[in-house]
Amino acid sequence: MKKLYIETYGCQMNVADSEVVAAILSEEYTLTNTMQEADLLLINTCSVRDHAEQRVRARLRELAALKKGNASLLIGLLGCMAERVKEALLNEEEALDFIAGPDAYRTLPQLISRAQNRENPFNVLLSTQETYDDILPIRYDTNGVSAFISITRGCNNFCTYCVVPYTRGRERSRPPETILHEVEDLANNGYKELTLLGQNVNSYSWRNDKENMDFPDLIAAVASHVPHIRVRFATSHPKDISDKLLHTIARYPNICKHIHLPVQSGSDNMLNRMNRGYSREKYLQRVARIKELLPHCTLSTDIITGFCGETEKDHQDTLTLMETVGYASAFLFKYSVREGTLAAKKFTDDIPENVKARRFNEILTLQQQLSLNSNLKEVGKTVEVLVEGTSKRSNKQLFGRTSQNKVVVFDGGDRQPGDLVLVTIHRCTAATLIGK
Repeated sequence: MKKLYIETYGCQMNVADSEVVAAILSEEYTLTNTMQEADLLLINTCSVRDHAEQRVRARLRELAALKKGNASLLIGLLGCMAERVKEALLNEEEALDFIAGPDAYRTLPQLISRAQNRENPFNVLLSTQETYDDILPIRYDTNGVSAFISITRGCNNFCTYCVVPYTRGRERSRPPETILHEVEDLANNGYKELTLLGQNVNSYSWRNDKENMDFPDLIAAVASHVPHIRVRFATSHPKDISDKLLHTIARYPNICKHIHLPVQSGSDNMLNRMNRGYSREKYLQRVARIKELLPHCTLSTDIITGFCGETEKDHQDTLTLMETVGYASAFLFKYSVREGTLAAKKFTDDIPENVKARRFNEILTLQQQLSLNSNLKEVGKTVEVLVEGTSKRSNKQLFGRTSQNKVVVFDGGDRQPGDLVLVTIHRCTAATLIGK
């Protein structure tokens, strides 16, 4: 068989998509970990930030040299960047043979055939129905312990800074029976943890003549179907996270006690401009409810600094909200304009780069302290850890995560990946718990 090599950039959903692509091409291609022996090289891309796109362009120029030494090598671009930039990319990057958007992966065999005839094909048509629900992914890039399952595709929220509704299309949900089939396959193959993925998992909705299922119903079905497997989910939208979901998380021990709840800004002015659909007060009310119903649950978030028109007061509002919530961790970003978004059309990117950098550093410094504070609370406790592998710093130590998504490095003796172990925490850093 021919050899396939896949490079994946960006989020967990792109990893899940790459596994679907591997399955679609499995009749003709087998996966390889060595780029030099590949007959087909695919780059699965992200368009959320400009930096991600620039990395991909730089990578394509590096691969031009590889292609000169292997005339039969085909290089294809997949994913959100392919959808956003479209066929112009074929003319701009000489190493590129074809492109396929996120809803076009079923047509890859045809695109590859046309590329072999030097036709420079592309397919970036978006679908209102495609969920790849009948395709069982090939789990090629995992630790054998944790895996991802996409339950929705696309997004209907249209946050003004975000390209996802334009690159992944409108929101649609997979039939629950196909999700449970994938869950069962993971269980049969020895996986110990799964993450249900969607741009906004809270809005999962499946209705037909026989069923009416929302996200709390779905995650309850998954958790009860595989009670020996940990269940996580990402990402939650604050405007949609319900008490029903919180009660469901509390009811099932194997649903992890961690919620990723992107806030983006602590300022009502910015939240309105971002079209987030909630206020600072409403967000904090949801946080308070989470802490009430799930007292052992940790929270993480996404924050954008330097969005269009952000004042010093808006920035301070974000800092005070962070302190109020006490996030265990956060993904922090400086705003960059994404062509085609509402923000690019309606607003001016008017915050100087040095101001963005200063505000970013202030948010980062605060979050490091909040993360340390959160971890210090675990020192002296004994926690349950799912072993994921060997520590990067020492092959004599193992690492894994708690239900609360905290990374733990520990002396583990003869424990193996996939084992659940009790670890007593002796010390910590802002990023890691350390124990035995």
